[in-house]
Amino acid sequence: MKVLLIRPKPHKETIGLQHVMICEPLEFEYLVSNVPEEIKHAIQIKIIDLIVEKKGYKEILSEEKPDFVLYTGYITHVGIIKDMARTAKEMFSYVKTGVGGVHTEVVPEDFKSQFIDFIYDRNGIDGFNFTLKELLKGSGIDGINEALVKSPPKNNNFNYRYPDRNAVSKYRKHYYYMFHSPCALIKTSFGCPYSCSFCFCKEITGGKYFSRDMADIIGELETIEEEEIYIVDDDFLFNKDKLREFIDNLKKKNIKKKFLVYGRADFISENKDIMLELKGVGLQAVIVGIESVRTKDLQAYNKKTTKKVNEECIKTLKSLDIELYATLIIPLDFTKQDFRELTGWLKNSDVKFVNLQPLTPLPGTEIFHSYLSDLLVERENYEVWDMAHVVLKPEFMSIRAFYTELLIAYYRVIMRPKHLAALIKKYGIKANLKMLVGSSLVSLQYIHKIVRGR
Repeated sequence: MKVLLIRPKPHKETIGLQHVMICEPLEFEYLVSNVPEEIKHAIQIKIIDLIVEKKGYKEILSEEKPDFVLYTGYITHVGIIKDMARTAKEMFSYVKTGVGGVHTEVVPEDFKSQFIDFIYDRNGIDGFNFTLKELLKGSGIDGINEALVKSPPKNNNFNYRYPDRNAVSKYRKHYYYMFHSPCALIKTSFGCPYSCSFCFCKEITGGKYFSRDMADIIGELETIEEEEIYIVDDDFLFNKDKLREFIDNLKKKNIKKKFLVYGRADFISENKDIMLELKGVGLQAVIVGIESVRTKDLQAYNKKTTKKVNEECIKTLKSLDIELYATLIIPLDFTKQDFRELTGWLKNSDVKFVNLQPLTPLPGTEIFHSYLSDLLVERENYEVWDMAHVVLKPEFMSIRAFYTELLIAYYRVIMRPKHLAALIKKYGIKANLKMLVGSSLVSLQYIHKIVRGR
């Protein structure tokens, strides 16, 4: 049985972070490595990453003639995946199709379609393997789905083999995150121990948080060839004991890597000693959800931090020469003055990298239904739910003005001569030119929004 695992390209309307980062399809690598031994001889499985693949989708289907096609994606890919599944069914009447990924696990109903046979809304690896076994037996779609519905709820165990990174060997040189290139991914925990109201991540595990065994984590790290490692935990900087064990094991095993992680501002501001130790074993950068400098916003987001905490976090990272990638949420009631004050604060804090996200109540989060009356876009316009589009009506300015202020804010913070000079000195001309091209493409998408006024 020939199986294709397809990661689609984003829709042209989606404001694409793929212009400044393309990460490996870790979920598919896990599927490849965990195909049961007893059926491996009967399965030909291949990952197709259409973000970097030169061949077109139809051409690949024509060449491969798959028996089963599985797709993965976020909310922005829902429409694309449905269209791709329909194309596959039209080309080959016998082909079976399925979809998995984080959006599938939280809002599986979005993928309901006559062209999609299997929707993996929990325990994706187990569900996928069960499907393979049943298809090899000749079981029908309805019977397989009945069994999947009755399968156990989401589990907190992670007893799986390491992802098969060789399965994307032809694409690996293309995987990077900003200045971290080439870059590999590893996930050491699942879920988030916090409860920010806007967060989609905590919904994936139903608010539960669990971590992999340290020996398992270190064992996987030892198999990764890339020096740059992006730890894609929803919050890596959480458990102090785990972090100290991580540091000790890196030293003991003499593992030399450069790490990019997610972390909260309050942990960083309160644990400079641990951050210093992490710096000593390769921590290069931290993505921090600063979210806002306004008290009312932080309270509304249930962030449980303050402006002062954010400032202490920034100072701590700067003093340790750890790069900060700051993310902020821009609410509906922002005025031009608010934008000026925010950019002034970011400049005074010497923040070099910032991602400004218009408040986006993603379907599946606890705040979604609170904003239904303020939506500017249809729920089914999946491609614009990218946390870069303005999907809610601004209170004090037009949509065009809001996009304009976002773009101006980016350039005021990021494109300062002293910062550009520092980045060239730190990362070199080639890497900066790549980032300049990528950020320019994103800017063009914003300019297009400004011209259209939507």
